[in-house]
Amino acid sequence: MSDSLKDINVKVENKPEQAISLYEKSRKLYPRDVRGIFAKWRLLFLFGTQLFYLGMPWVTWNGRQALLFDLVDRKFYLFGLTIWPQDFVYLAALLMCCAFGLFLWTTIAGRLWCGYACPQTVYTEVMLWIERLVEGNHVKRMKLDQQPMSGRKFTIKFVKHAIMIAFSLWTGFTLVGYYTPIRDLVAAMPTFDYGPWETFWIFFYAGFTYLFAAHMREQVCKYMCPYARFQSVMFDRDTLIISYDEARGEPRGARKKGIDPKDVGLGSCINCGICVQVCPVGIDIRDGLQYECIGCAACIDGCDEVMDKMGYPRGLISYTTENVQEGKVPRAQIAHRILRPRVIMYSVVLLVVFTTACTMFFLRLPFKVDIIRDRASLVRETDDGWLENTYSLRIMNVTDQPQHFTVAVDGLPDLRLQMDQKTINVAPGDNVLVGARVQAQPEVAPQGSHEIHFTIRQVEQPSNYTREKSSFIGE
Repeated sequence: MSDSLKDINVKVENKPEQAISLYEKSRKLYPRDVRGIFAKWRLLFLFGTQLFYLGMPWVTWNGRQALLFDLVDRKFYLFGLTIWPQDFVYLAALLMCCAFGLFLWTTIAGRLWCGYACPQTVYTEVMLWIERLVEGNHVKRMKLDQQPMSGRKFTIKFVKHAIMIAFSLWTGFTLVGYYTPIRDLVAAMPTFDYGPWETFWIFFYAGFTYLFAAHMREQVCKYMCPYARFQSVMFDRDTLIISYDEARGEPRGARKKGIDPKDVGLGSCINCGICVQVCPVGIDIRDGLQYECIGCAACIDGCDEVMDKMGYPRGLISYTTENVQEGKVPRAQIAHRILRPRVIMYSVVLLVVFTTACTMFFLRLPFKVDIIRDRASLVRETDDGWLENTYSLRIMNVTDQPQHFTVAVDGLPDLRLQMDQKTINVAPGDNVLVGARVQAQPEVAPQGSHEIHFTIRQVEQPSNYTREKSSFIGE
């Protein structure tokens, strides 16, 4: 081995070991404010979702909170409806509709949910508004963070975080207001007379809102959200995505306003970096489709604004598809390629689930019945020699109007029904437990179990009735 090779080996062997990090170092982003059509849409969805979330607990319906999830009494109030645990099949149907609706929309137009209506996106945008209000634009925020701590900087930071924490507490308070009447929460505020679970959830939800939206921000979307990981499964080559027109934009380079790109041998991209500066997750859309992209279209608004200033046509960054980018499909055919097998499949499943759930919901009776036979005493003999079984009938009124019911029984000859009241009165959204005794002659009810049926009929509308199966134990 030559001396030079020996020297190289010695240098390599004596080189100190270096730790290699597998994680990208987090850096704070300062998204630039942007104006445009998509920014207006984001603003519309932000106000719409928060108006619903923050305002709905204050809406009343027939003297009661319109939307209230009463977990203590196991009842959900939905305007004029009362949803009982037996109705959770509708909740399952709702979740299925949300899932397939998300799959369908993602297949058609990508991550629009993430960019416009996701709580993480919405609350991050709110926190950015607070930052701009207190600290100024993105340049001022960067300079402020680079300055050493001073009285002025401490005051600005304190005010900013105080407003953020106040907003986060408002969101946590509103969340609990869906489970405990919000007016009761307000009345208990001066003395903070809240239960342990109410206190926990107010601060738990507020804490995570503040942590995720004020501090972690894009890190949640990039590393914690599972949707970012499996969205590509629902994409195909005709899915609308936000993309940079490389053929038109390259080679990129700076030039003076009004210069034709062809005259200087450049593309339309002036390499200003606005598309990166306005991105809330800090990616460069010019590098191609990336899973971190949340589909907010801020880069489109920013780039269109630059194109207008340069006198170039808009659309250097736009919603398009991979097939259009590769020239396989003309841009004018994008709308015509929406109906494709995957989209049709999701649409059919969504339509079937939604139609079935709505049909079941609108055809359901305005009351529910549970019948339980007393298992402690299977059968007893009355003074006149008849056999008797005891039952408990729970009748639930799922409307906001009082209802009255009658009960009848059949299934064996000459059955007798003994109840303390002939008509059962049930208040709106309430339930009543009543006892019933069914008697049968010994010769028609020999030893063993015999099927019988209870008929519970609504007095106000006799066509509304239900027949519930039970059993009569003979001797």
